[in-house]
Amino acid sequence: MKKIKYAIEMGGGYTCIYVKGEGLALKEPTLIAAEPSEEGYRVIAMGNDAKKLVGKTKENVEIFTPSISGDHSNFEYSVVLLKHFLSKVGFRAFEDNAIVIVPCGLSVKEKENIMNVCEAVNLGETLLVPSVLCSCVGAGRNIDSSKVNMVVDIGGTSTEIGVINISSIIKGATLGIGGKSIDASIVNFLAYTQGLVIGLSTAESLKNDVGSLYANDTLNMEITGIDAQTKTPRTTIELSTDLMRAIEPFYSEIVRAIDTTINTLPPEIVADIINNKILVVGGGAKIQGLEDYFRKHLNYPIEISQDVDNVTILGAGKLLSDSQLLESILKKL
Repeated sequence: MKKIKYAIEMGGGYTCIYVKGEGLALKEPTLIAAEPSEEGYRVIAMGNDAKKLVGKTKENVEIFTPSISGDHSNFEYSVVLLKHFLSKVGFRAFEDNAIVIVPCGLSVKEKENIMNVCEAVNLGETLLVPSVLCSCVGAGRNIDSSKVNMVVDIGGTSTEIGVINISSIIKGATLGIGGKSIDASIVNFLAYTQGLVIGLSTAESLKNDVGSLYANDTLNMEITGIDAQTKTPRTTIELSTDLMRAIEPFYSEIVRAIDTTINTLPPEIVADIINNKILVVGGGAKIQGLEDYFRKHLNYPIEISQDVDNVTILGAGKLLSDSQLLESILKKL
């Protein structure tokens, strides 16, 4: 196997690049801001700079997250964005090889799309490794053992569920819900219940600062939006107990998916999952009260990673220095 310098996670929330021997070298929002031009669309900002423009641009400026595994319409923007990020970490075209973290259960076409993006940015050898395997490694779990691990990764645009045994995924599922779904739900909830129009950035702040799964939480936050009827600014105090109505259904769906996955497994595997606990990672695992919520609604013990935001990319970084484990994973994909 050739020497691999980079681990890349182009997620729905953030893009992270880990450089062997240096550590986590880049973490920026997976965002592009583009406006119409005579040639189609012109990119005006990327990453951190695009994040600063959310809710603050002309109506014809679109700010979005291109999907590296998406259809052809995402291809050009995925390439532009990944090239931009790689230029910040000293990337050498055609020379440097990389692990690219991907969702589990990708179709052949989706894998092909990812490889096409990697080829277009002039990566050398590209190895696709499922995110749930990297999360386990990052959390310090032994994935090359016969003991089974289960991972739930609540990301920006999707939630990954993986059951892992001897460096391979024996059961996997992807839910199309994540942190951005919750942000949009909060926007819709306030518009419907209070006639208050807010942007996604404000919704994200509400989620991060006062979002909670405790039914009796006392957290609150003052925000300013636009009154839907008068079209004038209105300031309100939002309570975490009210916002729970917009947030809780997403975690309820994740609970159902975990239950459904486990119910299809043999008793011996379920016993291992109970002994090892279900590992929960991803930005969506930071919501207040998640551990108690899962304990109340799941019959299985859980462990929330100490570094939910970075455990996956750090696990991929460990694989850069463990060629034996990486080869074991690749043989079983």
